[in-house]
This record gives sequence, C-alpha cells and structure tokens, in this order.
Amino acid sequence: METTQTYSVLVADDNVLIRNIVTDMLRGMGFEVHEAEDGQQAFDLYRCNHFHIVVTDWVMPNMTGLELCKAIRGDSSSRAHAGYTYILMLTSQDSKNDTIAALDAGADEYLIKPVHKPELQARIRTAMRIIQLEAIRQSHFEQVQKASLVDVLTGVHNRKFMEERLPLEVKRTNRYQRPLSIMLIAFRDIDRFRKESGIFVTEKMLQAVAAMLRESIREEVDWVARWNEYQFLVLLPETDVNSAATVAKRLKIRMNQLTVEVNEASYKTTALYGIVGFTGDQGKKELTVDRLIEFAQQALEKADPETLIGGLKLG
Repeated sequence: METTQTYSVLVADDNVLIRNIVTDMLRGMGFEVHEAEDGQQAFDLYRCNHFHIVVTDWVMPNMTGLELCKAIRGDSSSRAHAGYTYILMLTSQDSKNDTIAALDAGADEYLIKPVHKPELQARIRTAMRIIQLEAIRQSHFEQVQKASLVDVLTGVHNRKFMEERLPLEVKRTNRYQRPLSIMLIAFRDIDRFRKESGIFVTEKMLQAVAAMLRESIREEVDWVARWNEYQFLVLLPETDVNSAATVAKRLKIRMNQLTVEVNEASYKTTALYGIVGFTGDQGKKELTVDRLIEFAQQALEKADPETLIGGLKLG
C-alpha cells in the first residue's frame, strides 16, 4: 500500500484557525499539504497541481465550496486526468438538503464541524482506499483499451487501430495538403511456407517481421499494423510515393536478411510491397479506408517481379 507521503492534499478554508488545525492534523499523518484561503485560490492551485484529496469549507469568499466542487468535477484540463481527486466537504451546515447539495456538487464525503480528529483521520483513510481502487480500475481500463488495439500475436497495432487511425491521417493530409502513403506488405507463397514449416514457425516468422517493421519506421510518426492474417499495413504520413518506395526497398533488404531459428533449423521468407500515395487536397472528397486498401491491393498485384514493389500515385 502507498504511504501518505505519496499523496498531496489541498485544504481550502477562509478561517485561518480551522485551516491550521486541519493542516496540522494531515501533516501529522504524513501528507504533503497545500493551503488556500478561498475557493478561487484553491481552484487555481488545483489547475496547476494534481491533488489526490481536497478538503474544503462550504462558505468561502470568491468561490464557495459547492462551486469549487463543481469546478473540479467539470475541469477538462490534462491535469484533471492525472488521477481521481477525492473531495471532503467540511461545514457547519448539517441539514439533509445541505448534504444532498454537497454530494450532488461532486463532494465524496461530508463532515460536520467542529472537526473531530479521529473522525477526520478515518475519513481520510477511506479516501486513500477509494483513490487506490480508482487507480487500479483506471489501470485495468487502460490495459483493456490498449489490448483492444494491439495484435496479440505480434504486438503491433491491429486492424481496428488502423481503421480508426487512417481516416484521421487522411483528413489531416487533406486539410494541410500534405503527402500521405500507405504500404501493404504481403508474404509470398505463404500457404506453401505454412505447409512446409508448420504453424509454430509461421507465427515465429510473423513476430520477427512485426518486430523488424516496428524498428524500421519513424517512431510516433509512422504506424504499422497487422492488417489480416498474413499482411501488414504501414501508414506513412508526410511521405510521397517515391519516398515510400525508398522505404519499401529498405524494408525488403531487412526482410531478406531476416532469419528465424527454430530447433536448429533456419527459416527465411520474402514479401511483396504495394504502395499507394497521394497529396491532400481540401477540395477533394476524402478517400475511405476500403478504397485506399483496394488501391494498395492493386499495387501489390502489379508489383515488379524483380523489385517486388508496386506503386500507385493517386491524382
């Protein structure tokens, strides 16, 4: 379990005596504590620093505790996505309607003044447990989300990712009138290779080729995905057909050098490279993913028998 030293707490109260009491209690528990004398100052601090826990008074000048809760919950800045912020409201208002109003505004807990040290400490420990559970939930969500866009066998992106990414790149290309190319890479004689080598060796070859492709492209600029069982798709922004052909030649050399060793036996393979490229134009209708893949397949079919590369430039 994380220690309290890993948590930062913001205390907002215009009453300096109460603020000091709460701050001393929390520092005594080992927390890093920041102070604000009103709601607006608290929100300004929140926008610049991620706080795991916010302890706020209700009645404050400039911005009330309710308004602070709503502002924090409505914040869409990148800082707001650093992790969940647990909000504990301190107030002398103890009616049921007040409790409902605080919870509806975004508070997680509601504590009536005067502050009782053991009760405050218990509520803070509860906050820590909830923050930890939320962090675990978010981590699991991100893992599932990432897994849904990654091919399990090869570790590169999958078709779903490329079907989402490619339209965005086409739109950007048209907006800024820049070049864009895609390259479809298909194994040659894959049925014979699989029959002679077996599925285990074939999967090892797919993994090796995927790793080679990932290492050969520009990181965070180009994208590679497993398009179908035995084809990879490489997305090359800011790259015209001629430049994409140069990339294909480099990939072909590395493919020819690639060897997979299984049980003291060596295996090699070759591939065809189908390239389609265009320069964006705001006046043109955007190309669909299916249409681009159709053009790339045509380029594959027309690949030069010696270079194994086919290129198609769209007008």
